[in-house]
Amino acid sequence: MRPLMWFLRLLLFFLLFGFAVKNDHLANLYFFFGGQWQLPLVFVILLSFAAGALLGVTATFTSLLRKHREIRRLRRQLERLERDQSAVSAPLPDAATAGPL
Repeated sequence: MRPLMWFLRLLLFFLLFGFAVKNDHLANLYFFFGGQWQLPLVFVILLSFAAGALLGVTATFTSLLRKHREIRRLRRQLERLERDQSAVSAPLPDAATAGPL
C-alpha cells in the first residue's frame, strides 16, 4: 500500500509540475487606482487557491470554536444539574440508626 501512495504522490507532483511549466506566461492583474502586477499565470492560480483555502479554514475554525463553547456551556449545565440532583436525592438517616431523640 505504501508504494502505491508514493506512486500516486509522484504522479500528482509531475502533473502539477507540467501544468506549471505549460502556464508560465505572464498574466496582468489590474487593481484600483492604476495599480498593476505582472505575474506568471501559475502564481496567480496558486495565490487564488491559497486565498480560498485560507478563507475556508478560517470559516471552519470559527464554527469549530463556536461549537466548543456551546459544548463547554452544556457540560457545565449538566454538572450543575447532576450536583442539584444528588443533593436532592441524598439518603435520609434511618430511624433505627439515628438513636433516641
